[in-house]
Amino acid sequence: MSEENVQTITIEEFSHLDFSKITLVDAREPDEALVKGIDGAINIPLDKISTELDKLPKDKPVYVFCRTGDFSEEIVEILSDRNYEAYNVEGGYDAYENYLKSHPVQIDARGLKCPGPIVKVADTIRNLPYGQQASVEATEDAFVSDIAVWCERTGNKLISLDAGPDGIKAVIEKSRTPGLHKAQTAADYPHGKNFVVFSGDLDKTIAAFIMANGAAAMGRDVTIFFTFWGLNILRKPEKVRIKKGLIEKMFGFMMPRGTRKLGLSRMNMAGIGPKMIRWIMKEHNIQSLEELIHQAIDHGVRLIACQMSMEIMGIKREELIDGIELGGVATFLGAGEQSDMSLFI
Repeated sequence: MSEENVQTITIEEFSHLDFSKITLVDAREPDEALVKGIDGAINIPLDKISTELDKLPKDKPVYVFCRTGDFSEEIVEILSDRNYEAYNVEGGYDAYENYLKSHPVQIDARGLKCPGPIVKVADTIRNLPYGQQASVEATEDAFVSDIAVWCERTGNKLISLDAGPDGIKAVIEKSRTPGLHKAQTAADYPHGKNFVVFSGDLDKTIAAFIMANGAAAMGRDVTIFFTFWGLNILRKPEKVRIKKGLIEKMFGFMMPRGTRKLGLSRMNMAGIGPKMIRWIMKEHNIQSLEELIHQAIDHGVRLIACQMSMEIMGIKREELIDGIELGGVATFLGAGEQSDMSLFI
């Protein structure tokens, strides 16, 4: 930064600032700021600075940018005269945008299996500024289709996509332009995903959580409603000492306690099948069911246990893993009405 009358900051320095600790002023016209802008910036064009100066707090340094850095320099002079700690962003928004595009974030999704690559892309893109590009490397063939659909449905821009012998490479730009799912947010066109898990089979449960995590990575609201045998998925693996009647104790003894005890819907082979499936998943770097469940909870997927089914099956709330809600048919139907897809598993 220079120490002349107008303090300046280079684009490289500016791109590494923590925007939560500064005040950003966008001196461009409102239509420019709307189409391409920086989250959290206060839009004050040069001709309005005298009347809107009171919007700016003095407890944080102020960084001002326009399109090329010329008008913002004048605003910084005004702010400095009024005892603000103010800086002009050299080159303005045009230079910032070019910098972001020429310094893409690297995402290594090689070796990850579905939904791992898409979840990793979504988690990274979510925290980037608009206009920033990300370069992704992946090795799963399905990623070619998945990343194209993900970009289309989330409104992000797929700059390039190449699949070769060395793997798959994609360049994505975080876009402010909304995709279809953002443009159609009316109540009559929701995009939530609703799952009913009736089965307590390991293979079906894995499929349910892969789809749930994929939907969450696309920014969708996801609800999984567990009923009857599906409740066993939510049970804690350790025995919980709690008062129960005889029938409830018998049910609890006969049913699997937690995900590690789930069998397969086919070729269970007295418990050998699930162990083989888990071994194969580990060998192919596929997330375990337990990892998929934790990932779903971390990404805001609602896991709801049917309380009526719990009473029939003799399962108490204390026996369920953390992060589980209780609900009934109205909860399920309410989530369904906010969804464009409901699956019964």
